[in-house]
Amino acid sequence: MACIFCQIIKKEIPAQIVYEDEEILAFKDIQPKAKIHLLIIPKKHFVSLNKVRKKDKEILGKLLWQAKLLAKEFKISDSGYKIVINSGKDAGQVVEHLHLHLLGGEELKNFPI
Repeated sequence: MACIFCQIIKKEIPAQIVYEDEEILAFKDIQPKAKIHLLIIPKKHFVSLNKVRKKDKEILGKLLWQAKLLAKEFKISDSGYKIVINSGKDAGQVVEHLHLHLLGGEELKNFPI
């Protein structure tokens, strides 16, 4: 069975999609940890950041660039935001598909990283 994010990419599971292109999908987290909590994922499946190979490194820049654009679109770029990547079980990665958390919309000073 495909991972939950792959199922969202294939539209087999609904999600509140806020951005999509040929390589990236962004959607609202169903268990938000901040007022704004988006997940930004590559459509190509990578288990974690550790599994991105040199030939695929451009996707990392695209993910970060899209996070920046979404922060502006969701009006959190001026007040500030966090981008978090959990890589591996010990870091708290629950879904084994590389993803960025974009968090903002409120003060996150005491927010655990």
